[in-house]
Order: sequence, then structure tokens, then C-alpha cells
Amino acid sequence: MGKKKRSKKAETSPSGEVAAGKLKRKVYEAELEVLQGELVAMQEWVRATGAKICIVFEGRDTAGKGGTIKRITERVSPRTFRVVALAAPTEREKSQMYIQRYIKHFPGAGEVVIFDRSWYNRAGVEPVMGFCTPEQTERFLDEVPAVEKAMVESGIQVVKYWLEVSADEQTRRLTSRIDDPRKIWKLSELDLKSYSRWYDYSRARDEMLANTDTSWAPWFIAHTDDKKRGRLNIISHLLSQVPYEKIERPAVKLPRRQAARGYVEPDLPLRHIPEPY
Repeated sequence: MGKKKRSKKAETSPSGEVAAGKLKRKVYEAELEVLQGELVAMQEWVRATGAKICIVFEGRDTAGKGGTIKRITERVSPRTFRVVALAAPTEREKSQMYIQRYIKHFPGAGEVVIFDRSWYNRAGVEPVMGFCTPEQTERFLDEVPAVEKAMVESGIQVVKYWLEVSADEQTRRLTSRIDDPRKIWKLSELDLKSYSRWYDYSRARDEMLANTDTSWAPWFIAHTDDKKRGRLNIISHLLSQVPYEKIERPAVKLPRRQAARGYVEPDLPLRHIPEPY
């Protein structure tokens, strides 16, 4: 594949203002607009070439996985960018090979699949919360590099992110959810239980990274105490990992709209939404 071409504006991003100090909203939004334009360019390349991209997001609770994924996907097509966030396994799924329920969601040609938590539950939340045995976790850590190698050999590009947040910032974010009706749904009973197990999660993370950071599917660590800066850094890094090129598109011109030819809007007894704003 040829060297990726980036717009002149994108080449200057992030700007000097992003590099240090508290990120101002206007700067953040300007940088995000540029990066989202590049994500659209990446999308068109994925469609045109039949590329298969699999992006894994893992990390501590409140580290910003959902917000980052939202910014990645909000300006691209859901037909190309697909987000997978699986619920707890059913009894049937529990009887299957552990990674089996994830395999059916892997990308086909021309797709980008984003896992909002993934098969790495077996290396994090499950052992910490006692949902699996130590032997099951050990077997998973032994086997998953080979599975990911098979993915890569089949033509899937695997990009894995671990989002890291400090203990103090995690406390602040969880506390902010308690009395906010917009965020209370994010505060589950499991979140409360896992909050006290910071160092158990740290040990599980360290073992996971040590065993599954490979040359074909490496881990990338993103520090996200500053959510805005973290999102920009992750999106910029993702764009640098995918060897996309700008796809030339023909100039777009709207066609002339047809004549009414006597059409009149009917006076039907429809219920219209009130417009209080």
C-alpha cells in the first residue's frame, strides 16, 4: 500500500495548544473536526479496498472508552464502522469456547469493528470479580496471542487500546455520576464493587499486557485524565496506524428537482409535534 496522504491541515494537528496546558473547548472542537474528516477519508479507503479493521478498547472504569468511541463514530457511517458491546454471556455461550461469541462479530471486507470491551474481559473484570477461575484466565492468556495472530494472517488489522485513568480522577468521575440523572445509568452495582479493587485490577492489567502485547497485535496505552486530550490523541494515533489514502471522488452537483405538476399538500388529520422552543 502507498504512503498515506493527509491534508495540510491534518499534518499540523494536534496544534501547539493541544500539546500543553488545559485544553480549551474551541481548540478541542477544531482539532476534532479535522480528525473526524480524516476518519471519513479512512472510511472511504476501507470501503474501496475491502480492508478489515478491528479496534479493541479496554481500560479502567470511567477511563472514557464510550466517549472516545462516540467521537470516532459520530461522523462516519454505521454501515462501515460497527460498535460491538456484548452483554453478559448466556448459558449457551458459557458452554462455548470462550472467544467464540466474539468471532462472529469480526469485520468482513470494508468494515471497521470497534469492541467496547472485548474478549479481554477474561483477563480483567472476570478474574478480579471472581467470574472465572485462575486456570481459565491462564489458559486465555496462553491462547489469545495465537488467536490474534490468526486474525492478522486472515487480513484483519488489530489495534488494541488500554485507557488508563488515575485513582483520584476515577473517584471524581464516579462521584459525579451519583447525583446526575444523565449519568446514573453508568453507575452499576458492578462498578461499585470493582471500585474498591484498584490494585487487583492493576495486577490483572499488568499480567494481561505482559502476556498479550505482541508484534502483530500490540497494546497502546492512552492516559485519559484529560478526556478531551485523550480522545484527540487516540484518534490521531488510530489514523497513523491505518495505511489509508485519500480516495478521489467526482465533484458533486445537486440535480434539478422535478416540477410539482399540480401536486398540493393534502390537509390530513395528522398529529404534529408541538414546537415549544
